[in-house]
Formats: sequence, C-alpha cells, structure tokens
Amino acid sequence: MSFTERALALIKQIPRGKVMTYGQIARLAGSPRGARQVVRVLHSMSKKHKLPWHRVINSKGEIGFKDEEMHLVQKLSLEAEGIRVSSDGKLDLKLYLYEPDVHTIQSTDEQMR
Repeated sequence: MSFTERALALIKQIPRGKVMTYGQIARLAGSPRGARQVVRVLHSMSKKHKLPWHRVINSKGEIGFKDEEMHLVQKLSLEAEGIRVSSDGKLDLKLYLYEPDVHTIQSTDEQMR
C-alpha cells in the first residue's frame, strides 16, 4: 500500500470531535518526515475522497490556514463537532487528539490490500 493510500485511510478514520496532526498522519502512514505530503494529499484529494480535511491540524494544535476564509471554515467546522477553538485558531490536543490504536491501523492495511 502506498503512502498516499495509507494517509487517505487514516484521515477517513478520524472520528467526529477529534483531530490528527499532519505529522502524526505522516508517521503512521510510513513517512515520519512527510507532513507536507499529507498537506498535498488533503489539498488535491479532499473533494474526490470526501475527506474530513477540517480534522487535520498542525503539531502546535493550531489551524494551519493563513487564508482568513478557509481558517474560519475550518474553525466553524471543528466547533460544529464540539471542539473548542480559541479566537486565534488553537485547540487543546490533550482533549481532542485522536490516536488510532495498532489494531485500527493494521485493519486499514488489510482492507486496502
């Protein structure tokens, strides 16, 4: 299974009310330094694969968009799922970070084969 396929599967698994970071997805998909690749996957494939793109944030627990409109869309989408986001786009990773267990990751691999 390719990095892109693994990243897509992981992103699709993020439950409502939880988030994952770009780096976390990259590491679990097999490329610890591939956070920018995750950004590319989200940018190019979110619509096609109906990805919950708004549930992916940076490692500081912040919305990464500099664009004001997209920043607001992501903030409102997260808040609609019960995630508290500060006015400057930060959230508490201790509360909202999704950490898939090994079995979830392995079953994803098996489903993709």
